[in-house]
Amino acid sequence: MSHHTAMRAMLLDAPGRPLREDAVPDPRPATGEVLLRVHACGVCRTDLHVVDGELEHPKLPLILGHEIVATVLGKGPSASRFATGTRVGVHWLGWSCGECF
Repeated sequence: MSHHTAMRAMLLDAPGRPLREDAVPDPRPATGEVLLRVHACGVCRTDLHVVDGELEHPKLPLILGHEIVATVLGKGPSASRFATGTRVGVHWLGWSCGECF
């Protein structure tokens, strides 16, 4: 787990506004989840729709980007698929089996 109490992030507060850097609380992995240290992040077209104000009711403020390359930093209870220190890639969500919801 990270020893920091906050991480730096670029936040979108409203469509059409520049992103702002701020400190946000370190995420804590829940059951079955892993905590990732992001090394590279892609911003997808859906993110750009949010920035351009083309999607209704986005959850703001928002940290854009979800297509990432990262290292597993920590694990929540029952998270066993990836060991701490494993390099992983997180792709776009094209469908979901509903197992983790």
